[in-house]
Amino acid sequence: MATGTLFLIPVPLADDAAAKSFTPFLVDTINSIKEYIVENEKTARRFLKLAGLKMPQSELIIHDYGKHNRDNVGNDFFKGLMAGNDVGLMSEAGCPGVADPGADVVAEAHRKGIKVVPLVGPSSILLALMASGFNGQSFTFHGYLPIDKVQRSKSIKDLEALADRNKQTQIFIETPFRNNQLLEEVLKTGNPKTRLCIACNITAADEMIKTQSLADWKKQPPDLHKRPTIFLLFR
Repeated sequence: MATGTLFLIPVPLADDAAAKSFTPFLVDTINSIKEYIVENEKTARRFLKLAGLKMPQSELIIHDYGKHNRDNVGNDFFKGLMAGNDVGLMSEAGCPGVADPGADVVAEAHRKGIKVVPLVGPSSILLALMASGFNGQSFTFHGYLPIDKVQRSKSIKDLEALADRNKQTQIFIETPFRNNQLLEEVLKTGNPKTRLCIACNITAADEMIKTQSLADWKKQPPDLHKRPTIFLLFR
């Protein structure tokens, strides 16, 4: 028996950005499958409703791979796929598998010979890169920088050196409630001539994407507390 297809379904990045995130194919897809593997069940169910799910949600099979279940990406998640049923994979926000634990689910699908199909949708990393004005042909996403101040300061200096040496965009993130501390460290550690793009609340009504030198950011640093943000460095 042929296996089903694992569809990677992007989820809106902001509460008021659902309409910006849908494609007709995505809407058709969610109305053709009844089983999902999700990082956050509440978010997933809300998204399916907004996206125009026509079948009753009580008919859905939803597997949770959230923070308490990430070590249990076992065969239960794949029974439907191995039986020939299509299944959707959803992150809490943005694209599954990109800066997201769903990558483990995708890797296991490949090991089992399951077809994987990514759907078009919002990626905060790529949207920030697009809007930064920085090098989009050579870039690196580093994820989270160290929490320790000494190590974090060293990481910032290393990223700045990479950007300068390779003319490569350096992209990183922080837990939203620590954004201001990270920005403060970048402004204190970096060369005043280094350029920084701050992309905050991407696709939301209060989206802010701005590129300028560290020297200019120091004059009026924004308040990024609890606001999802992508940081991009370039020389």
